[in-house]
Amino acid sequence: NVEIAPDMAVLNLSVMRQASTARAALTANSAAMAKVLDAMAALGIAKRDLQTSTFNIQPRYTNPPRQNSGATEAPKLVGYTVRNAVTVRVRDISRVGDVLDTSVSLGVNDGGGIEFTNNDPSAAITEARTAAMEKALSKAQTLAKAAGVRVGKILEISEQHHSPRPMPMARMTMYDKAESVPIAAGTNSYKVTVNVTLAIKQQ
Repeated sequence: NVEIAPDMAVLNLSVMRQASTARAALTANSAAMAKVLDAMAALGIAKRDLQTSTFNIQPRYTNPPRQNSGATEAPKLVGYTVRNAVTVRVRDISRVGDVLDTSVSLGVNDGGGIEFTNNDPSAAITEARTAAMEKALSKAQTLAKAAGVRVGKILEISEQHHSPRPMPMARMTMYDKAESVPIAAGTNSYKVTVNVTLAIKQQ
């Protein structure tokens, strides 16, 4: 198990707009998302680090109140909701607060997610793998000694790799530009579990 500081954040920013027609909801949503994407470019986010992750148009219905006779009317179409979400890779952790503040100010209003990760965790995974193997062999030696046998050659090795999980963002709130969005990146834990099958030699 190896812990290292993250060097990249992955944000999921979503814009939701409602209107009486699908066309009006789409137009409003597109205008808001266009401003968000332009702002990301102004903050130094490269085009390759921006990717649409979700887009959908859904009708909105209302259920009329039940009549005194007990009869119910069919749900009535009252409008449409358009959601558009974009995944943003922020390669400078210090800019995450600015990205969140700017995106919310420009129209992001439908929750999202944040994941602090590492662009290249291979060195940490290798370190975790090596440490896991050393512990497995040490444990095998201890068990063999207690049983009065010797450890022979390695017959089989398998591993399981566990990466950090994305963390949900708190409810989106409008922030004043004079404030900064508090962000705690913490550390990422990369865990490798090694299973080793060894031959046993009698003393």
